[in-house]
Amino acid sequence: CSVLLIKMKQRIRRKDVTVENFLRVLTGRLPPSTPRSKRLLSDDRSNILIYLTGHGGNGFLKFQDSEEISNVELADAFEQMWQKRRYNELLFIIDTCQGASMYERFYSPNLMALASSQVGEDSLSHQPDLAIGVHLMDRYTFYLLEFLEDIHPASKTNMNDLFKVCPKSQCVSTPGHRTNLFLRDPGSVLITDFFGSVRKVEITMETINFTDHVKQLQKETYSYVDQLPVSEIIHQKPKQKDWHPPDGFILGLWTLILLVFFKTYGIKHLKHIF
Repeated sequence: CSVLLIKMKQRIRRKDVTVENFLRVLTGRLPPSTPRSKRLLSDDRSNILIYLTGHGGNGFLKFQDSEEISNVELADAFEQMWQKRRYNELLFIIDTCQGASMYERFYSPNLMALASSQVGEDSLSHQPDLAIGVHLMDRYTFYLLEFLEDIHPASKTNMNDLFKVCPKSQCVSTPGHRTNLFLRDPGSVLITDFFGSVRKVEITMETINFTDHVKQLQKETYSYVDQLPVSEIIHQKPKQKDWHPPDGFILGLWTLILLVFFKTYGIKHLKHIF
């Protein structure tokens, strides 16, 4: 189960959390130098959870209060992931104002989405911290975390139970969900399919022989390539180049001399030159 928590992963620094980087991680369009710790190493057997929270509005979510990602960009990124076989099933959860607008444009298969509020509604915060004077968590995230703390690896709790988290009496807003793109019945989808990090193991009765591969590696020989003599190149004095007049220089010089001569003496004195 591959989990992408953009705001909680310590390996992703605050300055790296941008719309471009987020979309690149999803679609796999990263420079070759990007370390594995900053890649989404998923395939067509991966269940991916994407949880976004922050300030937003109708059809957009803010990143760092300086840029926005739209629901169209998000939908196209998920479609690229599906075309590239980067997920098996995807669960998208967003906690923001008018959160349901963010999954309206989704069109890729095997995708389930939840939001903390409907279009036109605000998503409210929970308890404030009096010491620093700000709210630390939103209502939907608070009650969702409270619900997940009771889930264990062998739990049979399914997605229909997740849909009931934080009713309007608790959230003040109206949470929503979308399941028409998902191929399985939500009642048969366990919470641990996305929120559990239990790896699936494939058992085979076939015998796998690694001996030939090891012997082949042992036969291969490696050698160092001659390096450039950097120290010699640095301390080498540049060679003095012989100066040659550029093309047409002599012809142009003679033309200039003749023009000055004609202007000064006239054509009748031309015989004194030759």
